[in-house]
Amino acid sequence: MKKVLLGLSCTLALTAVPGISHADLAFNVAAFSDYRYRGISQTRMKPAIQAGVDYSAGGLYLGAWVSTIRWIKDAYGDAQLEIDLYGGYKGEISKGLGFDVGVLQYVYPSASTKQWDASYKNPNTTEIYGALTFGPVTSKLSYATTNLFGNYDFAGKKDSKGSMYLDVTASFDVGGGVMVAPHVGYQKVRNIKGASYTDFALTVSKDFSGVVPSIAVIGTNADKGFYVPGGAANSSKFLGKTALVVGVKYNF
Repeated sequence: MKKVLLGLSCTLALTAVPGISHADLAFNVAAFSDYRYRGISQTRMKPAIQAGVDYSAGGLYLGAWVSTIRWIKDAYGDAQLEIDLYGGYKGEISKGLGFDVGVLQYVYPSASTKQWDASYKNPNTTEIYGALTFGPVTSKLSYATTNLFGNYDFAGKKDSKGSMYLDVTASFDVGGGVMVAPHVGYQKVRNIKGASYTDFALTVSKDFSGVVPSIAVIGTNADKGFYVPGGAANSSKFLGKTALVVGVKYNF
């Protein structure tokens, strides 16, 4: 599917659970010059507005996050927003070695149209994931229990369930609170020719009392014929090309 595989980080959420102490509720809003998800633009190289809310208590966390998107409209669908709902549990296996397991639901309200359904399945996607963190490095594996963002081989009657994304990301404080985060990932899209690829990123950011500006170099080796906007966009842009993405996020 010529889809902009959704973004840099998901945020968490819901309301406080009665009777649990040491609970935290946090919010964030952000604006980026492009919404890249696993290296692929979700907004046809245009800006995106995002917001999220996080709830955590002990190792438990829940969350919700929303972003403006263009890729479904570009493919004759009707969704202009992506809503992520997720929850999980994180803890420590041994000193310095942490784990994180959870489930993430991507929701695209009112995406289905007659034209969309002629080429794609329901874009709503569920992934389960597990991650290990050692020092500044985190490795994470995500596994799709549904079709991945509507990808489906109608000719061969093969779905994309079981698609996987493996990534490794690190975060280093290089001084003065400046954070440098290298990343590499591999998206395997099951049964869809030309859809699998590797992505990479290098992000520099700094937290100014909750205001976090960032600049990132993001790119992929994705198929330039597959990852282009849908027909409604009247565009042949390669959505995985290497580019700078700038943004600012406010945590409160």
